[in-house]
Amino acid sequence: MAKPSSKRKKDTSAASSDSEPAVNPDISPEDNPSTTTITVAAVEVRELTEEEQSDRLHLERRVERAVFEAGRALAELRDRRLYRSTHKTFDEYCLDRFGYNRSRSYQLVDAAIVVDNLQKCPQFVDILPTAEGQVRPMTKLEPQEQQEVWQTAVELAGGKVPTGRIVKDVVQRIMERTKVPNTYQLGEVCQILVKDNPELRGKGGCWAIVSAVNEFSCTARVWDGEYTVGLQHLKSCNYLPQECQQMQSLYDRINRVYSSSLEESVQKFLEMLGNVNRAYLTDLEEKVLSLLELEILADEMSSRLGILSV
Repeated sequence: MAKPSSKRKKDTSAASSDSEPAVNPDISPEDNPSTTTITVAAVEVRELTEEEQSDRLHLERRVERAVFEAGRALAELRDRRLYRSTHKTFDEYCLDRFGYNRSRSYQLVDAAIVVDNLQKCPQFVDILPTAEGQVRPMTKLEPQEQQEVWQTAVELAGGKVPTGRIVKDVVQRIMERTKVPNTYQLGEVCQILVKDNPELRGKGGCWAIVSAVNEFSCTARVWDGEYTVGLQHLKSCNYLPQECQQMQSLYDRINRVYSSSLEESVQKFLEMLGNVNRAYLTDLEEKVLSLLELEILADEMSSRLGILSV
């Protein structure tokens, strides 16, 4: 005969087992994640000492001005032609050594010039540009105008370093206020007028060939390179088209010798040619320049033969 009572007890025991959670005797209430209290110790943040504050400010300034230090270094490398032992031109050197194309190299150089100008004003000591883009709109302005723009932009930014957009807007206002039409043409020969512009020091009286016509300036080729020159620093030589072509040919010859020669005396001669106020060379000047061109050609041929022999 069956014993139903035993089956009912078994079922009841199973149901009881399913409804009650199992308890691990090895886990204490303190180890249960749902009931654990996490205690976080308070960490005291110490104030910076005067020395630490000074170090922080110094390091921040170094970070902010790193890009402008690069511009200053590039300018010195260019002006002293320290690239000449390995590269023919400054542009080739920058691209090969730093990966900077011509445009980027001169952006950094121009930005450094602007920042150096702003540093002359005591009110800007603690509020100087921190990026090249904040400076770029000001590079075509005169030093006094650059200072005016930066002061206005800082005020608009609430006493902080302004964005490039703010600076650009302020520059646009000044340009509209002093707008002068640019009537120069590509290939035109002009004379450079320094007029208290330190960027053009040593170039006063040099002839230059316009290679790009901008809204408020021209890019001009001088005997030793290319410069961006404001309209107020240019004076047309009023040469005939044929004379302008002769000067372009002369520029190409001078620049080729200048890029290849390491002799200081040769550079002085080329500088003298860059200051002639006529569209031709004298017989003696022509002979000397031709001799230099032959020397450079001979050196190039010798170098090629040396490479082939190896």
